Amino acid sequence: MRALVYHGPGIRTLEERPMPELSHPEDAIVHLTRTTICGTDLHILKGDVPTCQPGTTLGHEGVGVVDATGASVSSFKPGEHVLISCITSCGRCDYCRKGMYSHCVDGGWILGNRINGTQALYVRIPHAYFSLNHIPAGADVEALTMLSDILPTGFECGVLNGKVQPGCSVAIVGAGPIGLAALMTAQFYAPAVLIVIDPDRNRLELAQRFGASHVLAPDGDTVGQVMALTDGRGADTVIEAVGVPASFELCEDLVAPGGTIANVGVHGHKVDLHLERLWSHNITITTRLVDTVTTPQLLKAVTARRLDPASLITHRFRLDDMEAAYDTFGRAADTKAIKVLIEV
Repeated sequence: MRALVYHGPGIRTLEERPMPELSHPEDAIVHLTRTTICGTDLHILKGDVPTCQPGTTLGHEGVGVVDATGASVSSFKPGEHVLISCITSCGRCDYCRKGMYSHCVDGGWILGNRINGTQALYVRIPHAYFSLNHIPAGADVEALTMLSDILPTGFECGVLNGKVQPGCSVAIVGAGPIGLAALMTAQFYAPAVLIVIDPDRNRLELAQRFGASHVLAPDGDTVGQVMALTDGRGADTVIEAVGVPASFELCEDLVAPGGTIANVGVHGHKVDLHLERLWSHNITITTRLVDTVTTPQLLKAVTARRLDPASLITHRFRLDDMEAAYDTFGRAADTKAIKVLIEV
């Protein structure tokens, strides 16, 4: 079968790989129909994720059809359409019992990282019972592909961790796929002010279309502009959706007393925490890897047409065009890519 394989920093190839096989009674084999590329895949290719070894098939998002199941899998049958969670969870360990599926002792983020992933024709899914979701008949599979990772990530790590509430003020730093997902799902809670900050004008236009009350390009007075929009207090919730030191430090400047900084970005370098200013501000700083506990809730919102994640898709490719897909996604500033959809 065809698969996109990581061979070390900067090296990826589309090649023939053996079909995956059931190796545990709780496994399922899924025939992919749609997948996509995540910013984390780009981090792997930069060499930032040492747990991903050369020879691993990339990808942790997708939808498909169950091809085979292990003897202990009773909730899914061959031929059923399923949404693959980016997080694998056993459902039984102490972390899973707390809803912290990302820290599952026999799972977590392993697809396309520690085991072969979804940028292929077939993928093996461990712990299928907790790691797959049924797709209702007639659902938009392209929209649901966005529910493998970015929608629950923006919702859980940004909106829920950020304690967004009705009438509050929210500032989202970064209007990439995760920032836009946080923007979409923050509106479940009717914030009064919803500010998106990003240097890319195209992404700011998308943010405005997706419901931002205000959009700002960073400049020397970004903090002053946010203060003016929040009656001089700052934002109750500040969501960091970039993952670089400058963006986190901006969040420290934007948060209101008693507010929350919800970090979502993947940080590869140290960031300064300015406790000399913030020690008395009663702020909360949260970190999280997505657990996908909200995927069933988001799936219902999409099927009820209360959420339209398909609008995040800007480019479409076939599996045989993965090199072009990566090039397009990796040059998002030039190509105006948000999410690329891969038809398998």
